[in-house]
Amino acid sequence: MAHLSAIDYATASDEIRAEHDRELALRGRMTNMKRILLHSPAAHRIYAEWFTLRDLLRPTLEDRAIWLFSKAIAETMCAEVPVTFFRRALIDSGLDPDAIEPSPDEALLMSFGRALAADANAVADETWAALKARYDETLLVNLVAFAGIMVATCVFTNGVQVDLDPGLEGYRRNALRRRPRGWPLPCSACCA
Repeated sequence: MAHLSAIDYATASDEIRAEHDRELALRGRMTNMKRILLHSPAAHRIYAEWFTLRDLLRPTLEDRAIWLFSKAIAETMCAEVPVTFFRRALIDSGLDPDAIEPSPDEALLMSFGRALAADANAVADETWAALKARYDETLLVNLVAFAGIMVATCVFTNGVQVDLDPGLEGYRRNALRRRPRGWPLPCSACCA
């Protein structure tokens, strides 16, 4: 059970209800994480910039690459809600998330995502060289900023212990479970 409650739309302030309605109009979905974030409309808008950055990546990166990059970050951080969200995206597009053979570019992005999530100070120079050989600096700035919001999303869902949305339940990986409190990263026991 989550440490923080979801907003109650009926008793929420006009500002919270307006942000809730804006989110539904924009994306057509209200998740458990968003319902909790809406206690602070500003925090909700900051986390929602994930979508802005995703859209800036899309001219160069296909959704599959973005999903694999995001899933790699979430798996590294043992964040069940985001991992399951991206499993759903992959499955709903006809892919088996446990049997995907990533392209060389996807493998590079996944490796970069795992490195950023594990220790952003330790991303190998070879990884950066490979990224710079493939992508321009604008894309790389957007990619790192996007990864930062993914990391923040994982911190939020893990720290608050956001409950898995009912619509994600069927996409859950059987071996995936929350990392027990106090376990150090990496958490191969729950996200391998």
